[in-house]
Amino acid sequence: MLALMLLASVASATSLSEYEPVAGRQVIQVAIPSVTRYEPREDNRAIQELYAGDELVGYAYQTLDFVQTPAYSGKPLNAMVVLSTEGEIKGARVIHHDEPILLIGIPEAKMHEFTDQYAGLKADQRVTVGGKSSERRVAVDGLSGATVTVMVINEVIMRTAHRIGGELGLVEGVGVGKRPPKAEVNKDSFRQRSWTELTGDGSIRRMLLTRGQVDDAFAGGPAEGIETAAPDQRDEPLIDLYAAYLDAPSIGRNLLGDRQYEWLMSELKDGEHAIAVLANGSYSFRGSGYVRGGIFDRLQVRQFGDTFNFRDLDYYRLSDVYLGDMPRLPEMAIFIIRQQYNFDPGEPWSLELTVKRQTGPLDSEFAVFPLEYQLPDKYYTRAEPELTQEEWLEEQPMWVQVWYQKQFQIIVVGFGIAVLLFILFFQDWLVQKPRMMRWIRHAFLTYTLFFIGWYALGQLSIVNVLTFVNSLISGFRWETFLIDPMLFILWSVVAGIVLLWGRAVYCGWLCPFGALQELTNEIARKLKVPQYTVPFAVHERLWAIKYIILLVLFGVSLESLATAERMAEVEPFKTAITLRFDRTWPFVTYAVLLLVVNLFTRKVFCRYLCPLGAALALPSKLRVFDWLKRRKECGNPCRLCDHECEVQAIHPDGHINYMECHYCLDCQMTYFDDHKCPPLIVKRRGKRRGHNAPGHPEEIPVVQVK
Repeated sequence: MLALMLLASVASATSLSEYEPVAGRQVIQVAIPSVTRYEPREDNRAIQELYAGDELVGYAYQTLDFVQTPAYSGKPLNAMVVLSTEGEIKGARVIHHDEPILLIGIPEAKMHEFTDQYAGLKADQRVTVGGKSSERRVAVDGLSGATVTVMVINEVIMRTAHRIGGELGLVEGVGVGKRPPKAEVNKDSFRQRSWTELTGDGSIRRMLLTRGQVDDAFAGGPAEGIETAAPDQRDEPLIDLYAAYLDAPSIGRNLLGDRQYEWLMSELKDGEHAIAVLANGSYSFRGSGYVRGGIFDRLQVRQFGDTFNFRDLDYYRLSDVYLGDMPRLPEMAIFIIRQQYNFDPGEPWSLELTVKRQTGPLDSEFAVFPLEYQLPDKYYTRAEPELTQEEWLEEQPMWVQVWYQKQFQIIVVGFGIAVLLFILFFQDWLVQKPRMMRWIRHAFLTYTLFFIGWYALGQLSIVNVLTFVNSLISGFRWETFLIDPMLFILWSVVAGIVLLWGRAVYCGWLCPFGALQELTNEIARKLKVPQYTVPFAVHERLWAIKYIILLVLFGVSLESLATAERMAEVEPFKTAITLRFDRTWPFVTYAVLLLVVNLFTRKVFCRYLCPLGAALALPSKLRVFDWLKRRKECGNPCRLCDHECEVQAIHPDGHINYMECHYCLDCQMTYFDDHKCPPLIVKRRGKRRGHNAPGHPEEIPVVQVK
């Protein structure tokens, strides 16, 4: 269990030295060095009150006790937040997370530098990650390579700070400017209703307060024992209290009668509202204060955290009601809520009854008992709120905010995918123009590397596959995958591509690390770096390595996803693409070593070690299309494509292994080139000699390319 959840059960104050975990204690000590002890709040024991001696100096809590927003890993993270008594964030730090990019990748010191930016901010400020600060919001610097993670950190810190700050009265909870448009009561709608019907649907609300309940409220205080009921009197009602909102005709007209209702409505000014309070019992809700000072000291209305008190000018005695099935209620009154209180009839409100007990000549103790009231929806309408774009966005789920902020990346990657689909559907036409096709391919690989990879951080990983499988077992949530729009779009596209064309298209066109390998190998070839071909018998056996790695990672993930994520560092994607080689030397050395080997033999990692490629290859057998064309001469006698395939996906017998193909289309350019493809060369020469004339069938000699 979390430390604060354990400590919340401790009734007595605890010294700070006993506070666990250590990370949480350190956050408090750094934020407010003078703190010597803490105590859980009585009304919310997940919040710790921090004391310097006997002086209350702040509050501390863990975000996981209040929100469980899933982060990139699909699991919520936990942060310790320290607030001052003025509602200022004194310190914030993540004390537990399962983020793969932070477990092995970005140093946690950088994450702590990010959370240090929250110190000094008010709990009710609007904070965004990235962009520029303005009068309406504060922008904090993000963390390259962990955009989604830091946006979730920002969400949990600021949402809980505003919530806790509002609950403690340190900042405004729901300010007037944030309220929905005020409800409009429908004054033209009337239906005859009985007392039973009005109380049954909540139009009239009730609170029955017994003497025992009041005694329990004063227990443990100075007033305990004063006016206490005998054991056999604890269930006796002290007051049977009812409240009703009278402006609604189906409530007010039925209760008051036509004439009295019309009179009351004529007395109300714009923005004023009338409520009825009715009671039976030994305790009067009016008291005697309104006689002496014109103030009703036993009643008040609370809404949005504000309280409305009544004076004698707000009071009308109610002596006559018109509901025949109404019980006897000797004490009845009408109270007017004046316009300065900005009362909203459609929002919940409570009628608070105060019970006082005198503990000395000048001292007294109070207990407050609320009667909660919510006007039924059928009595009012509410206009749609007019929100600014910024305000609307703040109300949306986390994943919607992320998608909105990444509109540019989404549009550009959408355009890139459209271009790729054009290439795939019109490949037969494009490959007949080899020079243009090679230029298009190199340009697209450059786009994949620089935009999808290094700019948009859209490198897919086996970690994503393991997370998806784990979510199917433990509980699938769309928000987990929607929180990163680039990865969601790419995975959606890859799912379709694998079913239509197999693994080949992603590995050959959309993988940023694959693009980096191919482009560097192309540069090496231009520089005359010697190239080495793995013997096919060895090459065929090396294929199995990536499937073994996939099987091991999958098995480990069933036991511990975090361990599997660490082992997934066999992929150099995080180092080379996500973190752009800004990492400790062992990881950089490993990634660079793979690229160096790639200079001499193309895509060694993709062909033999990549667990993601293995995962995508498995469903390739279900693909719909086989658009890579072959001739009967392919493999026997002609082996030109077999020797030219850079990833050795063409077997010696001429057939293409789609589970290993990267869809570079080089074999298709040869297939349509009558100056390169031996069968086409023979056919072209035969036409030139006229051998295709009637009576002269084409003869294709045996062609063996070595």
